[in-house]
This record gives sequence, structure tokens and C-alpha cells, in this order.
Amino acid sequence: MPTARHLDEQPEQSADRPPLPLVWISLATITALLFLWSLASSYGFVSPLFLPSPVAVYQALRSLAITGFVDATLAEHVGASLLRIFGALAVALVAGIPAGLAIGASRLGKGILDPIVEFLRPLPPLAYLPLVIIWLGIGEASKIAVIALAMLPPVILSTATGVRSASADHVNAARSFGASRLQVLRHVIVPSALPSILTGTRIALGAGWSTLVAAELVAATRGLGFMIQSAAQFLVTDVVIAGIVVIAAVAFLFELAARLIERWLVPWATRR
Repeated sequence: MPTARHLDEQPEQSADRPPLPLVWISLATITALLFLWSLASSYGFVSPLFLPSPVAVYQALRSLAITGFVDATLAEHVGASLLRIFGALAVALVAGIPAGLAIGASRLGKGILDPIVEFLRPLPPLAYLPLVIIWLGIGEASKIAVIALAMLPPVILSTATGVRSASADHVNAARSFGASRLQVLRHVIVPSALPSILTGTRIALGAGWSTLVAAELVAATRGLGFMIQSAAQFLVTDVVIAGIVVIAAVAFLFELAARLIERWLVPWATRR
């Protein structure tokens, strides 16, 4: 029977043991999911029409990269989607950051813009997609506009939150040294809001990728969303899953790039 001394020593021994790295836990989870997926497809638990094997999806990826699908290779589909995502992100940042600054720094700006943002924020993209098509047609402008409208609220709200979180002591110190309102905004408020702006940009990218498939329903001839929709119409499930995997991989790379940019621009905000 363990004594009280032995019981007291057990937490110290477990505390000395280094924790398992998170990357190993994530890799183990992915491996387990792939194993279950392979098991389900190998033993026929799920029809290959609904869930192809990982090998079939890998072969579909190779075929997409070499021969393509619906008159375009995988690289061309990815390039078309990236152009739409980056175009929409540029529109969202150019319009969203000034709007967020106005909401956060001005009572008048908040009164004017806040109702518009709160009206737009809960709307799903498919709700205003027909209206955007009526206004802008079926070209690239309507696709970029739909994605940008989905990206705008996270950018605006995160920017406004960052402006409100600026230190009042820093603002008062700048004013005491004779800084104008524009100088306070440029040198104090915007740097303080930058971490929130970058966080809003990361959230906006996620919203943009989730809107991409809906945007590429409109008379698109290339793009990952268009490729997935075309494959779904012909029940080519391996291409559908391959497209989903590619979207997830590109979005993951975007997230890594955004985190690196955040560490470079605002290291004080990411330091733990």
C-alpha cells in the first residue's frame, strides 16, 4: 500500500515528464482518420460512389494535376480561385479598414456605418448573390463582390475593436506633445489596432474560402468551387473530395502565412 510520501512524489514525477508535442497529437489524429477512412472503403462499409478510398482520391489529384478536369488543370483552377480571393481581400481591406477606423474612433461614424455592418454581417452569401448578379452581371466583378461582402464584416468589426482597445494613456501622451488628431490616429491608434486588423484578416480569409464555392456557381469556367460543382453533377466523388482537400490545404497555407506576417509585424502581440 503506497504511503503518503509516495503519493506526494507522484505529481512531481509526472511534472518532470515533458508533455507530448501538439504536432504529434495532430499527426496521430490525422493518421487515425485516414486509417478509418481506408478501413471503411476497403471492407465496403460505405459505397465507393459516396466515399472513395484515399488511394482513389490521391489518383484523382494526380490526374487533376496532369490532365485536368473540365478543360483546365488543377493549377489553373487554383490560380483562378486565388485571383478571386486576393481581389476580394483587397476590396475588403481597402473598404473595411477605414470603415472600422471610423466606427471605432468617431461617434458619427459608428452611427452611420454600424447599422449597415450589422445588417450585412448575418446574411449568408447566397441571400444577396442574385442581387449582385443583377447589379454587376455574371462576370468576375460579381464573383469578387460576393466574396468581398463576406469578408467585409470581420475586417470592419476587428478594426473597430482594435481602435477601441487603444491605450488612453498613449493617446493622452501623444496629445500632450502636441500631436494632431491625424497624427494620433496614424502613430498611436492604428499601430494599437494592427493586431486586431490582422486577426480580422485571418477570419475574413476563412469567410472568403467558404463563399468561394457559391461565388463560382455564377457562369464560371475555372476555379476550385466550379470544379467541385461540376464533379458533383456527374457523381465524380473522388474529384469532389480532391477539390475539398486542395481548398483545405491552400486555406491552411494561408493561415500559416498570416501567422508569420502577424509575428513579423506585431511581435509584441504574438509573444507568449
